[in-house]
Amino acid sequence: MKKIIVITGPTGVGKTKLSVELAKKINGEIVNADSMQVYKGLDIGTAKIKEKEKESVPHNLFDICDVMDNYTIFNYQKDARKKINEIIERGHIPIFVGGSGLYIKAALYDYKLVNEEFHSEFNEFTNEELLEEIKRHHPTDIHVNNRKRLVRELNKIKNNSVNISNIMNPLYDIVVIGLTTEREKLYNIINNRVDKMIEEGLINEVKELYDKGVDSKAIETGIGYKELYKYFNGEITLDESIELIKKNSRNYAKRQYTFFNHQMNTKWFMVDFNNFNNTVNDVYEYVKTCQQAKNINNK
Repeated sequence: MKKIIVITGPTGVGKTKLSVELAKKINGEIVNADSMQVYKGLDIGTAKIKEKEKESVPHNLFDICDVMDNYTIFNYQKDARKKINEIIERGHIPIFVGGSGLYIKAALYDYKLVNEEFHSEFNEFTNEELLEEIKRHHPTDIHVNNRKRLVRELNKIKNNSVNISNIMNPLYDIVVIGLTTEREKLYNIINNRVDKMIEEGLINEVKELYDKGVDSKAIETGIGYKELYKYFNGEITLDESIELIKKNSRNYAKRQYTFFNHQMNTKWFMVDFNNFNNTVNDVYEYVKTCQQAKNINNK
């Protein structure tokens, strides 16, 4: 099977930096696995990698569609698998980087997507996304805050329409790396990261979209965008919007941990923020060990 590396974890733990350093060591190419970073113009709020940070390492599936496009998991599955073949043909190793678990599983596992739609256990969906998905099938009066009913309804839809056989079978030889840190430290990182985004111009980035009348799935579901839209609509204050971004980011991190702990065979690494090279070296040695074990088993 073809070798694929996955680097995942919550926001702010160093996935981007690790991916570039690892790619340089193993002749890898980065494949975006963040559902928001496929969109052009959503840069600060998605913490998209800057050109100078790429260090000449090829990066794929970033900025591939307009913010008004309805880019689906079905689209990503096709694009990601095509990109995998292209990267391997170039003699390189694909390194998927991001925290969108559903995108990663759709690309790398034997998921059966029916009628260009995707259903799963819904751990990673926001309430707004759950409601939107239901409305794609039929009208509903379920309130957006009633998560239990939303999930129950989508499970009915899933069970009636989706073939989920072989859902856990990987299509590739996958090594899943998860970066983590203590919960309190993570929350501080997330809060500080949001403050930094504000300093770097997040409000202006979102205001430009708002003034252009951009109203799309990406804006309605993207953390950092939907909260500021509430502020621009006069529904909440700016301070309330910023605090809501932090809260939603922390809650999303919780859901990411749940997803990757239960859905994938993830090897977690505690990040050494004082000397990040230690983390890079630990991951690199683990990847080498996995490859050596595979070579022995294939003899």
